[in-house]
Amino acid sequence: MSERAQLQTLSVHESVENVIPPEAFVAAFDDLDLDVELVGDGESYDETDAVATYVPRPEFLDAGWVHCIRAGYDEFDTAAYEAADVPLTNSTGIHDTTVSEVAIGFMLSLARLHHVYRDHQNEREWYTPEYERPFTVENERLCVVGLGTIGRGIAERADALGMDVVGIRRSDEPVPGVSEIFDPSDLHDAVDDARFVALALPHTPETEGLIGAAEFEVMRDDAYLINVARGPLVDENALVDALETDAIAGAGLDVFETEPLPESSPLWDFEDVIISPHKGSATNRYHLDIADLVTENVERYLADDSLRNRVA
Repeated sequence: MSERAQLQTLSVHESVENVIPPEAFVAAFDDLDLDVELVGDGESYDETDAVATYVPRPEFLDAGWVHCIRAGYDEFDTAAYEAADVPLTNSTGIHDTTVSEVAIGFMLSLARLHHVYRDHQNEREWYTPEYERPFTVENERLCVVGLGTIGRGIAERADALGMDVVGIRRSDEPVPGVSEIFDPSDLHDAVDDARFVALALPHTPETEGLIGAAEFEVMRDDAYLINVARGPLVDENALVDALETDAIAGAGLDVFETEPLPESSPLWDFEDVIISPHKGSATNRYHLDIADLVTENVERYLADDSLRNRVA
């Protein structure tokens, strides 16, 4: 007999609409042997309830288990969940394809000028770049900082494009598609010869401000920064300075210190900075990816097994 109370209900909090359509998400659980309902604030929960949510709410601490549909769970008080003995899980590990494709798209556009051509298309201008400007990513060095799920996804796809991929991680265990692995303490050695530096790390006190003035000084002046991880990993003032002084060539950015990116940010004004609005995981089946993970954990919960991606 399971030591956990039998789950009866999966409550989908309306806040999931921040990233996925709530009704479609609920419908994705049609085959689940639980009552699945869309709920708002102020509901009551007990140990027979599971909750899938984008935001934390105090009442969730009365549930049997809570799933944050985001990979980032900074807003959730993990100590409170542990004190209440309520498991908290997140949605890390499902973004290897979605987010890595965005990173690869940034690199291809910055190399082949797709973003520049589109800018001129908007002005109905036939534009020819200087001969020396476009280049192919094949044989160019990419340094992937962080070789977790997303970092491995970037490395795999970059390797398939013929890029020379190196990476940074604490373990020196080999990673497919990565020719050399550097320890985090050797960050400068890893990035100094890379045409692209792609960030794929979580935001922690240790990684905040990881890329700043010292790192931009080390990077090649024809290098590009790719950030599909978290905005606070990069000192944005230092990034702007590096772009203004041509210390680096450009950037592809999906995340920022402040989101939405303020209209006053100088980052909007650089031709070779591509900005997307934190949509690295946004596809028309993202709700299904999350639902698959939640369904797996429902099965684990009912079997009294350890939950995947448990963070508290």
